[in-house]
Amino acid sequence: MPRYALLVEYDGRPFVGWQRQVDQLSVQGAIEAALARLEADVPTIAAAGRTDAGVHATGQVAHCDMARDWNPFRLSEALNYHLKPQPVAILAAKRVADDWHARFSALERQYVFRLISRRAPLTHDAGFAWQVKNRLDPDAMREGARYLIGHHDFTTFRATICQAASPVKTLDEISITEVACRHGREFRFFLRARSFLHNQVRSIVGTLERVGAGAWAPEDVKTALEARDRAACGPVCPADGLYLSHVRYREPPFGDG
Repeated sequence: MPRYALLVEYDGRPFVGWQRQVDQLSVQGAIEAALARLEADVPTIAAAGRTDAGVHATGQVAHCDMARDWNPFRLSEALNYHLKPQPVAILAAKRVADDWHARFSALERQYVFRLISRRAPLTHDAGFAWQVKNRLDPDAMREGARYLIGHHDFTTFRATICQAASPVKTLDEISITEVACRHGREFRFFLRARSFLHNQVRSIVGTLERVGAGAWAPEDVKTALEARDRAACGPVCPADGLYLSHVRYREPPFGDG
């Protein structure tokens, strides 16, 4: 059966997350329903990351096995037609080796989190960014973030229901950019790692927001990390601002490096 990589973008708000669940709307379920309109008995698809409810994606990667030898462009066009009106788009499709796997072949996942600091309610960005009303100090957040970069036990920053075999992960990068937005400031948190724990990004951003607001000192992040205790974590921020932005492979299926 020919295998195809799919580059997927979606608005996570209507979905219970990526993973298919009985009688609930999921991204995986929506794509598999579209595939079933093209061929009967399409096997279950797999993704690079199982995003949670409300989490968005601009660069999710999945793979599917088809019975027919599809032209990749025609496959993506047909899927987009059958995905309507769900807020899911197949940005590209590419034929890949039979042993290529969207999850297990991935070398790195990259996430972006959008946080907007302003008093007025969000209108255009509502549901696509986390809003806080207090001002934030980006330099303090960057100082706190430095304690988290590298190889650590991230027990403090993972959900209690996390099913990962080990809390030890290597966080390769956390960078924070600040830009002006209408009547406020937008902060973008960029995180890079081979893999992440359940709720790790949202736990980290929620903790760093407390540093930016002055409620925590930057060195308190180090103390929380070393505690290896979920109770030591700052607030877990909402899913609104989180995006799976890129998945890196040794041989990029879409030529994007």
